[in-house]
Amino acid sequence: MNELNGKVALITGATGGIGFEVAKRLGLDGFKVVLNGIQDDKGAERVKELTALGITAEYCGFDVTNEEAVTTNITKIGEKYGRIDTLVNNAGGLGGRSRFEVMTTEFYKKVMALNLDSVFFASRAAIPFLKKGEHPSIINFTSNAAWNAGGPGAGIYGTSKAGVHAITRALAKDLAEYGIRVNAVSPGTIDTPFHKQIKSTKPEVFASWANNIWLGRLGQPTDVSGVVAFLASKDASFMTAETIQIGGGQALGI
Repeated sequence: MNELNGKVALITGATGGIGFEVAKRLGLDGFKVVLNGIQDDKGAERVKELTALGITAEYCGFDVTNEEAVTTNITKIGEKYGRIDTLVNNAGGLGGRSRFEVMTTEFYKKVMALNLDSVFFASRAAIPFLKKGEHPSIINFTSNAAWNAGGPGAGIYGTSKAGVHAITRALAKDLAEYGIRVNAVSPGTIDTPFHKQIKSTKPEVFASWANNIWLGRLGQPTDVSGVVAFLASKDASFMTAETIQIGGGQALGI
């Protein structure tokens, strides 16, 4: 494992799927990793897994849509280590499906909070500590839905992710004077537990998704974590305000 003089990475939504793979990769690259989530038992298990790999890891449970909880916990993390070098705003999700005509205001606010408010809350809280970091950066997660507005019933999800694309560029402008880079990744269809239900009930449909991807396969969490690790490294020191598509060409269509 590489030693990075105690560099610290905070990854939201990191107790499973892509988030956990990102935490593992950054840990193997030498970061001390702080995993965020809302399932404390699962968080403790994940920390044990990372520790067994020689990674310095801890879990910090809080809801990324709760402004006070985000601010309080990220401040504690920053004060504990005296810095935050990388913030990965991975937490998010579809939140369900609803067409606009019948969409409740509650549903609208829930999806926007999960995907966009969370990025604002976490980034704002981390900025004072990113200023003390080495090659500091924020890495956000957007989606193909930010460009195509999502499938039926996923319009607000697409809207929220378009907001993440925009706030990534806005943060990059705002923080450039401090040397803090802000980029985003936009994963395509990645084989994670997110697709567990359709994979188990309609495996033929799940497998057919690869037909819409130029490289002919579904993505793996490691396909995403490698790009995030690059963006967090000094090798990407002249990259900011970028969104990288990680979808095997899926965004181009077939």
